[in-house]
Order: sequence, then C-alpha cells, then structure tokens
Amino acid sequence: MRAHVPGVDGVALQAADASSQPRPEEGNHEAPYQAFGCSIFPSSTATAAALQQDWRDTACPLLFIQLNQLLSTPAGLEWRETARWIKFEEKVEDGGERWSAPHVPALLLHSLFQLRTCLQKGTLLLDLDAPSFKEIIDKALSGQPEGAELQPELRERLAALLLLQPRHQHTQSPLQLLAQLGLAPCRGKAKSWAEPGAQLSETPLKEQLRNRFKKKVPPGSEAAHIAVGEVEFLEKPFTAFIRLRQAVALGSLAEVALPSRFLFILLGPQAKEKAYHEVGRAMATLLTDELFQRVAWQAEHRRDLIAGMEAFLDELTVLPPGKWDLNARIPPPSCLPSLHRRTAVHPPDRQSYSNGDTAAGGDRANLGHPCTGEELERTGRLFGGLLRDIRRKAPWYCSDFSDALHPQCLSAVLYIYLATATNAITFGGMLGDATANMQGVLESFLGTAFAGFVFCLFSGQPLTILSSTGPMLVFERLLFSFSQDHSLHYLEFRLWIGLWVAFFGVVLVATEASHLVRYFTRFTEEGFCALISLIFIYDSLKKMLSLADTFPINWQYRLDNITSYSCVCNLSSPGHSSTGNNTLLPPPALSLQPSAAPAGLSRSQCLERGGQLLGTSCQYVPDVTLISFLLFGGTFLSCSALKRFRSSRYFPAGVRKLVSDFAIILAILAFCAVDATLGLETPKLLVPSELKPTNPGRGWIVSPFGANPWWVCLVSAVPAVLVTILIFMDQQITAVILNRREYKLQKGAGFHLDLLCVSLLMVATSATGLPWYVSATVISLAHMESLRKESETSAPGEQPEFLGIREQRLTGIAVFILMGLSVFMAPVLKHIPMPVLYGVFLHMGVAALNSIQLTDRVRLLLIPAKHQPDLAYLRHVPLCRVHLFTIIQLLCLALLWVVKSTVAAIIFPVTLLALVGIRKVLERVFSLHDLSWLDSLLPETARGEAKGKQARRRKEDECSSEECELMHRQGPEINISVN
Repeated sequence: MRAHVPGVDGVALQAADASSQPRPEEGNHEAPYQAFGCSIFPSSTATAAALQQDWRDTACPLLFIQLNQLLSTPAGLEWRETARWIKFEEKVEDGGERWSAPHVPALLLHSLFQLRTCLQKGTLLLDLDAPSFKEIIDKALSGQPEGAELQPELRERLAALLLLQPRHQHTQSPLQLLAQLGLAPCRGKAKSWAEPGAQLSETPLKEQLRNRFKKKVPPGSEAAHIAVGEVEFLEKPFTAFIRLRQAVALGSLAEVALPSRFLFILLGPQAKEKAYHEVGRAMATLLTDELFQRVAWQAEHRRDLIAGMEAFLDELTVLPPGKWDLNARIPPPSCLPSLHRRTAVHPPDRQSYSNGDTAAGGDRANLGHPCTGEELERTGRLFGGLLRDIRRKAPWYCSDFSDALHPQCLSAVLYIYLATATNAITFGGMLGDATANMQGVLESFLGTAFAGFVFCLFSGQPLTILSSTGPMLVFERLLFSFSQDHSLHYLEFRLWIGLWVAFFGVVLVATEASHLVRYFTRFTEEGFCALISLIFIYDSLKKMLSLADTFPINWQYRLDNITSYSCVCNLSSPGHSSTGNNTLLPPPALSLQPSAAPAGLSRSQCLERGGQLLGTSCQYVPDVTLISFLLFGGTFLSCSALKRFRSSRYFPAGVRKLVSDFAIILAILAFCAVDATLGLETPKLLVPSELKPTNPGRGWIVSPFGANPWWVCLVSAVPAVLVTILIFMDQQITAVILNRREYKLQKGAGFHLDLLCVSLLMVATSATGLPWYVSATVISLAHMESLRKESETSAPGEQPEFLGIREQRLTGIAVFILMGLSVFMAPVLKHIPMPVLYGVFLHMGVAALNSIQLTDRVRLLLIPAKHQPDLAYLRHVPLCRVHLFTIIQLLCLALLWVVKSTVAAIIFPVTLLALVGIRKVLERVFSLHDLSWLDSLLPETARGEAKGKQARRRKEDECSSEECELMHRQGPEINISVN
C-alpha cells in the first residue's frame, strides 16, 4: 500500500514500500547505513530502537495536529487556524467558512529540505517540564543555540506575539449554519472565538468543550501545535521544536481541548510566498507518520530526529512534474498499510522462487484457514476435543448474555426472526407437499423453535442459526418416496435413521473427527456456500413466479374493450341499460336521466355517443402479481441500499449507523405500509393458530416399534450413514465459514460441541416427528453481518475500523423464543406480505454470494483485462490459471446442483465429500504458489513446506567451513524469475 506524500512545484512524493539507496549526509553527520528498509544513522540509537522494537508494544497516542499561521489583518497581526491533521489533512477553504474534504497531503520537496535545516539549526527542547504555554515560550526563547541568541527586546516581542489567542475554524452543524444565516444574513464570515489582540486563555473556552469535531478524535489522543508566520522585526528565522515530558493542557491554544505533547514554531522575515506555511505542513505530515512519531517520542539528541526524517525521506517516490495535477486532492485510500509491514524483515528465503512452488506457498500456507490453533488439534483421548471446547467456552458464558445489551442486537433479532420464520414457512410447506403433511408448517415452527433454542443455549458457536436446508429437504423427499414404495411407516423408519445418526455423531465427537475440518479449504467452502446461496435465490424467484399461477395475469385485457369489464357507460338520453357482464334495471322514464349503454358497446362507441365511463375499473385494473413483484423487488433493493447507507455522505454518522443496523426491518416496514395503503389482496404470511399436527392421523410422539418389521431398525443404519455425512459436511462447513479469521472472533470456536448438540437434537426431533435441523449457512452469515462492530470514532477520511462481531447467545435465543410464540402472534403476522419476505430471502442469498471470492473471479470472466480490478491474486497468478480455477469450481458447483435436483440426490452427501478429494487432485494441476493465492494449502502440504524450509536452513547451518569456502568460490546460484 502506498500513501501519497507531496510534491514540489509539480513534483509530488509518494511513500513507497521500497527504500532508497543510502546517500552521504551534509555537515558532520556520519553516513547512514541500510537497516529495515530505511536509512538510519549508526549513532541514532533512538531511531534504531524505534524501528526495530515490536510495533505492537510501542503504539503512540494518536496526534491531533493543528497549524496556526500568523496573518496580517486591519486590526493587526492575528493567529488563524489554517489546517489540521489526524491522519489526513483538512484545509480551511478560501473565505474561512468551511473545512475541505480530508485528503492525502501533497508537499513541496523544497519544504522538506527546509524543515531538515530547521531541525538541524533551530532550538531543540526534549522532555521539557513546563506547566503552561507561557513558560514553554519563555524557555524556547531563552534556549537558542550559541551564536543565534535573541536580544531581550526581540524575545519580549516574540513572546507577546506567540501568546495571542488564535482564531479557530470550529466545526458547525447544518442547524448552526442555518441559524447563522437566519440571525445574521449580512455577516459573511463565521464567528470567531476571540477578538484580535486577545491573550491566550489558560483554561479551555466553552467553544472548545462543545466542539463537535472532538467526536472524531479517539480517546487518549494528544495534540501537536505548529505555528508559522512572517515577522517584520526579525532578521533571521526563529525555529523551535519542543517535546514535553508530560502532556499538558495548554488552555485555549488548540481547537479541541486535548493535552499537548509536541510544538513546532517557525517565525522569520519576509520570504517567498507560502514558504513558512509549506514548512509547517511538512512538519505536520511528518508527525502523522507513525514511524516518525515513534522516533520523536524516543529521541534523545538532535541527530535522532534528523535520522527519523531521513528514514521518512528514504520511503518517498517522486512523481515527475507535468504528470500530476497540482490542484487535485488525493482522496484517502480505503485501507492503509500496517506499521508491521513497513518494519518487517524480509529474508531471502521468504522471497518467491522462479518455479513458484516453495516460498510463496509456505508464506501463505495458513492464509484462509479459520482455525489452525487448539480448536482442531487432536488430544488423543476420547472426547478430548469436546472437553477442550467446554473449557474454552465456559469462561465466556456469562458475557454471552451481557454482551447482547446493545440496540444493534434488537435489530438482529427482528431481522433473523423474520428470515427464520419465512424459511420455516417455505420449507414447512415443501415438507408438507413431499410427506403428505406428516411434517408441515406447524411442525416446522415448533421444531425450529425447540432445536434452535437448545442449540443457542449450549452450543460452542451460538451465532449459528439452525434451520431446515435444501439438501435435508431433498433427503426427506427421497426417504418418504422410498417408504411409500416399500410399504414402510415413514415416521418410524425416520425415527430409527435419526437414532443411528445421533449415535454416529457421538462417535465422530468421541474420535475428534472434526479434525478433518482442516481439509475444508476455500475451494470446498465456496462451493458449498455458493450452492446454498443459489438455493435461496432460486427458491425466492420460483415462489414469485408461482404467483402468476395463483393470481393469473389478464393477458386479454384491452383498453378499447373496457366496457366489457366492471365499467358502466352512462348516456344522457333515456333507454335500456345493460353492461357486458351485468344487466341493470332500466331507470325511471325521465328525459334527462342517464342510462346505461346497450350491451356490447365499446369504449370508443360510448364516447362517440356522448356517454361517460363510470366505475372503478374504467381506468385501472388491479394486478396482484404485478404489485407482488414490485413489493419483492422494492424490498430487495431497499435492503441493499439501506445496508450500504453506513458509507453514505448524507446525515451524521450516528444516523447512518442506525439506519444501516435496522436496514432490513425498515425495508420490511416500509413495504408492508405500501401494501396496506394499496389494500390489495396480496398473499400474506400464514402462521398456524392451533397446536395440533398438520396430519390428523399422527400424534406428537413416534413409536419406535409396531408399524414396521423388526429388521428395519438395523437396515436404517445404511441411509443413516448418508445423513451423517450430510450433517457433518453441512454443519462443519458452515462452522468453518463463520469462524474464519476475518471475522475477528474472540471467544473461540466449538466444532466438537456444536456437532454433539446437533447429533443429540436428532433424537428429540426424530422422536416427535419434527424436521431435522442443521446449521443454515446463509441465515447464519446474515446473523453475523447484522452483528458487525465498527469503531465509534474515526479520523476524517479514515474508514471505520472493523472490530469484530458482537458475540453473544441472546439474539439467537430471542429469535427462537419468538418462533415458538409465532403461533399466538398470527393476528399480527398475517399482515406481512409474502413477496416482502421473499425479497429479504433474495437479499440474503445475494449478500452471501457476494461475500465469496468465487463471485469476484466469475466477474473477471466478463471483464476485459485492462478494466479488471487490482486484486491481490491477479498480481501473482497468471490470468489464464485464475480462469481455469474458476471454471473448475463452476463445474463442481453445477455437478452439486444436478445431483441435488435429480434422482441421484441420494448420493448428494458423498458428492459434497468428494469436493475435498477434487481439491487434493488440483495440486497436480496447479502449483502450490497458485493455490496459496487462489485457495489455502492442505495441512500436510503446508507442513511439508515448513519442514523443507527448516531442513534447508539446518543444512546451511551445518555446512563446514571448507564446503562454504568452496561454495563461495563457485559463486552463488542465480534464479531468474520468469514472471
């Protein structure tokens, strides 16, 4: 990543990853030597320590940097705030009434050289103890280097000048701006905080304490002050760099009331236009650099600061003049390079080789694996992994409830409840059709409520949502057909299969079979996630298209034949009256009384005879299918738009965050209101209102004996193996996706505990004839997305930092309690249109599909090479290899879809398992280097690479002196990259 830094008269500088070559230094300084990618001086111990020390242990407080410039006004000299920095620069625009947008600062190259001269020759006070700004100024003026002392009269005049109150450009809300325009329409400038000539206050002003900009400054931040300007009574520049030992509140000096740490002062005689201002901007930009901040904190001598600046200059790249618009402001990047990347050492054995099979693959061996720690390590004991999961999750159990006390969790509960209810109704209806109502919507609601509640209460990953899934529905349909064909009692046969599945599941937990999850790479995860996402998208569209059968569209409707419908043509002359479908009684025989037109009179004939069209259908014919599709599409688009509202430019950050958190609920409420306003009979959510089985011929408890032959309990083990494979793959792949590193989960995973909970729930649901439940990938991802945490404060121009997921159990428990109560909420739920909920379904499927890398690579197939985005893997893998990998994944996805949708669905669990084998075969088609970028390496491959590296290092260490001497005489091996 590169951050642009400045230019000179058309020359811009850009911070780069590569360091420049060492160069001789001016003056008496020693020549720099190369270390850690930047030039530092051998004697610069603070700089070397700052760059070598672990970057995590030396984090400095964030600096709010303010640039005050001395300007001449009719009332005299005045300090005015002209720019400020937190991470990026903001300038006061011409007119002094508004701040510019945050941007990457572009400096003049000459200003950097002048700044280095100022640091070399000016006053330097490190670890100064001073409680007030007046004392700081007195010590700075009296601490001039030999030969540059100021006369007492000049010191007094400078002290009086520096102690003037600066005029700050405070941030105003839109309401304040409107109030200003209304109260003082003739006043063009913003109200200042102090009159010209006022002295600096020793206590913060009320405007400082009320400043809205303080919300953008993270807690624990400190201030740095830069003061520059021209002074007529000085013959040579006065420069001072001051670092206080303890951060001190300096009254009304800063725009925001923060303790101050650094000060830089540059005053001098008249110079070239903006010369001092540009030097001040260069100093501010230098202080925003994290590496220089570390140096400035630890510097003990002047040469340490100079060395830190040299390290900064060594990371610059020049943009030539004429190739860059000087007036253009570089917008902040979406993400910044980590400090660790700038200070990390890259030894030769980590660089990629020409064949691309070793180093890069080893470096990225674990990239993408969600859990490579103790969660998936074998203990070698029965139930060892389960006991480890329980010990890991037990300390977090109380916090799993207290962490849910946040408004965002309320939004997540309502969103996931409606999604789960829609899923229960959809799959419940499908199960009813497939099983002759042995399992229906009511069983789906009760089973979801019971299984989900128990799982969220005791599982290792409570963010997982249990629900019916497409693959499980396919197996239920096949099982019922098999039972009918062979005259077996379906529920009893299903009970024994469930008991066997529970037994096999416990065996898998006891033998720590979840260790195999390590072999589920991105290739397998993306294939399964894409399949489930496509099922959601396909089912939502299929349900909407079926509305055309339930509410057929009137394709024969013609506007000219409108009188054939419920529309009356009234004539001004008396006569008989009849309409196309209804015969009306003739009106009384009055000459001016209107009468209906004869039967079969068309619209045009009615108007030609001077008639008028009366009736509700004359101008409009309601179409339920059309409005249903409008509700469906509107809900989907609204969900997507409101979810992205967080990054919008409109409204304050708090409003944007609130709208984004409640995006789905707002979209549902909005289109429910639209439907209620129109008053059309669109299909509504139907929830059972009585607690009785859907099929009157069955009870709530299934007997294990009596209806089927005794040998059925043994034969059931065969299909139970297939169901066990399906549940294991479905459950564990979903768990792997939810526990990926990028979600920054802090409370750990529970693969063995989750599988045990699902296995034991199979006993309860099979015995009561309720549907089988497993982790629902798409709904679980939507649950995670609705609980994203981001930093409350962020610097202007900086994207809010993703902090992780709000890990707790209460949202899932509340969702499934509401599912159980849904039977009693039928009077309220019946007003929710089904097209609105299908729109939410479509949104969840599309959101889950867009979250995987496969979707990005499919788009690359349609994008010309010159327009393709700058993706990381495109820099390291040839485009043809990327397309080949994508096509193989698409073929596997098509195979899964075909198997799921045909009579071969019985082997669908085995097909899922085969994805792991296909991924292993890909190592013969692709190099490890390519797979490390497009996928993640299998455990034994990564382990082999690591052992190979250790063996090479060991062999080099054991090399005798004679062998080494011979190797050096022969010369080093040269590897020429073919890239």
